[in-house]
Formats: sequence, C-alpha cells, structure tokens
Amino acid sequence: MGSPGASAGWGLLDYKTEKYVMTRNWRVGVLQRLLQLGVVVYVVGWALLAKKGYQEKDLDPQISIITKLKGVSVTQIKELGNRLWDVADFVKPAQGENVFFLVTNFLVTPEQVQGRCPEHPSIPLATCWAHEDCPEGETGTHSHGLEFVLCFQGIKTGQCVTFNGTHRTCEIQGWCPVESGTVPVKPLLLQAENFTLFIKNTITFSKFNFSKSNDLQTWDKTYFQRCRYDPLSSPFCPVFRIGDLVAAAGGVFEDLALLGGAIGIQVLWDCNLDTGGSDCQPHYSFQLQERSYNFRCHHHSPQSPHAALQPGPPSPVFLWRSGQTHPSPALWMLCSATRLSFSHRTATHWWEASGVEARSLLKLYGIRFDILVTGQAGKFGLIPTIITLGTGAAWLGMITLFCDLLLLYVDGEAHFYWTTKYEEAKAPKVTASPEQTEPALAPSNPAAQVP
Repeated sequence: MGSPGASAGWGLLDYKTEKYVMTRNWRVGVLQRLLQLGVVVYVVGWALLAKKGYQEKDLDPQISIITKLKGVSVTQIKELGNRLWDVADFVKPAQGENVFFLVTNFLVTPEQVQGRCPEHPSIPLATCWAHEDCPEGETGTHSHGLEFVLCFQGIKTGQCVTFNGTHRTCEIQGWCPVESGTVPVKPLLLQAENFTLFIKNTITFSKFNFSKSNDLQTWDKTYFQRCRYDPLSSPFCPVFRIGDLVAAAGGVFEDLALLGGAIGIQVLWDCNLDTGGSDCQPHYSFQLQERSYNFRCHHHSPQSPHAALQPGPPSPVFLWRSGQTHPSPALWMLCSATRLSFSHRTATHWWEASGVEARSLLKLYGIRFDILVTGQAGKFGLIPTIITLGTGAAWLGMITLFCDLLLLYVDGEAHFYWTTKYEEAKAPKVTASPEQTEPALAPSNPAAQVP
C-alpha cells in the first residue's frame, strides 16, 4: 500500500474525461444537426467566402483625383454679341478639383456703373407706393427658414421712384442698371451636353503597399479620344459624356441646365489582392443630388391680398418688412416656397474714358459635380482566418449547450434525462474493522485460560 504523498502525486497526473450519455430523442437530435448545418453554411459560405473573412482589410486608402472637362460653345445674344465659351469660361473653379461647377446658362447685365437707380420689381419688398415704404439705409435682407436669403442690390436712398409704366420701386445706391430677374427660357449653353469629362483617380492602400489608377494601360494613344463610358460596353473608360452622365443619374440635362442642379459621382474600389490586383477596377455610380427651381413672386392687389390664395401646393409664404405686425398693403407679395438656383455671379471691370469704373455682370447657372472616391482592399491573413474559424467553433459549442438546456429543462422526460446525466455520489459510512474489535472480546485474566 503506497504512502499518502504518493497517492496525491498520482492524483495530479490522472487524466479525467467527460461522461457522455447517448439519448434517443430524435427531436433534439434533428434540431442540433440543423443548427450545426446552419453554422457551417454561415461560417464557410458567408463569413469565409462571401465576406472574405480570411483576409486582412485596408479601409482607409489614400486618394487623388484630377478632372478635365473639354468642350467649346458659342452664344449669340444682344448683350454680348457673338461669343465663344471655352474651358476657362464654363468651368468654375479651375480644373483639377473633385468638386466643380459647369456653366450651362447665364444672365447678363452689361455696362453697369455706380449710381442711383430704381430696384427691380422682382426683388421682394422692392415695390412701394410712398417714400415711407423705403426706409433710408435699409439693405432689405430677409429669409424664410433655411430656404432662401434675399437682399436688395444696393442701399435704399429713402425715395420711391418709377421703375416703368406699371411699377414703382424703391431707389437704391448701387451698380446701375440693376440686374434683371428674367431668366432665359432655354439654356444658352445647351451644347454643354456634349462636353466630355475625364476623371483620373489614383488609389493607394499603404497597408499592402499597393497602388492603382483608373487610367487604363493601353498601347493605343487614341483610345481616350474614342472611348466613352458605358456601363455595359465600356465600364472602365474614365471619359464621360455630360449628357449621358446626367441621364445615368436620373435627370434631364435640359431641365438641369436651365437653373442648375447637383450630380454626385461615386467611384468605388473593391480590391482582392490575393489575385495580384488584376481585378482591382473602379465601379462608377451616379446620383441626382439636387434640382433647382426659380423663385417666383406675384404681386397682389392691396384691396384683397388674400384673394389669390388657393388651397393646395405650393404653400404660400408672405414676406413683410421687419418690425411690422402685419404686411403693408402696398407690399403684399405671394411667393411660392421654392429653392435657390445653383448660380453665382462674376464681373468684368474696366475704366471708362471719363474715369468712371464700369463692369459687366454675369449671373451663371450650372450643374455642380461632386466626385466621391471610396475603397477597400483585402489580402489573406492568418489571424483573421483563425478568428473566423474560432467564431464558428464557439457557435457550435453554444448549440450543444442550447440542446442540453432543452433536453434537461424543457423536454417532457427532462427528469429522466437529468437523473441519467447527473449521478448522485454519496460517501460510504465509516464502520469499525474486525481487527479493532477482537482484543475487546478476549478475557482479562490470562491464568483462567485453558491450555
């Protein structure tokens, strides 16, 4: 018989294993196999293959964008005569940015000089009946929420003067004659539909030391002169016709060209570097972000300012001078709640022979293009593979635990399975050995024993 120390030492080296109980419960068995099959399909089919869970990812690439727009247009209008428009005229700002503005329409106010003149009736609160309606020094800035901000084209002089035979407006100190609110009913630069946009994009995944450009590698020097982007026949050509680009975004070029709009161009790179980057190509998508509408105001009779109000859209908005409790009867205007057009102004200044400064003002309408580049790259990595497989093994363990809970607590014969799986072990009772009891039964006097 070994010593207690030896027994304790052998106990540390003993190998213990779990005891499994085979149960003939087909309901729990079928459920377990179905759940296990689902986990295997998810881990292998979705996590590993579809989502490439075996790859390391680089989700923060370095991006560079260069844009070039090409095209020429000619306009013939009274104010400018016969004028040629090239890239320097119809692209704002200068080329090379990921956001640029293509001019498609314009409004000309030629030969302005600084002086006094009546404000245009299309400006809200410009119409007047008396001098009291034109507070001196007022600039007339007004707003309605965040929809628009309107202001006079100068500073009020305090005089109400005649604009034409049907309107009287406040006199202002500013550039005269004032800009007209009349927009051409047809875009003056409609030829911009046939202009071409070249987008050169380079993306770098520094984590994998990999860089790729959308500039296709070809020996044909005339390729970029001939190719035009098409989602089916030429999905990787980086040259886009403006009209096709607007149509792909869901817009009509002539409608957007009149008062402007905004087009979003998204370039998506999804690169699998396990193949050497050969299938790392950009994918283009287009979205119409904004349409523009003209801001229209209608004058109403001071005797019945509410007469023209009719139910239904658009919702009317009444404007009045700040400080007034109610709109002045002379200034009733019904304005449709519309959005600002995509436009900005530019002017050409010069000095007249008389020493007076003059300018020609251009209000330019156009389409704003926003180019957004996003991308990700993946390459095989041991750590993400282990993590994905370990996650699957953990789910399999959870399935076993779940089925045990159903069997031991929910099943109709749960008590039977419980008593079978868990045995109650009780320590044996301590009893006296025969060796310890024999001396007590022997006689105390040895002389009384019979030989």
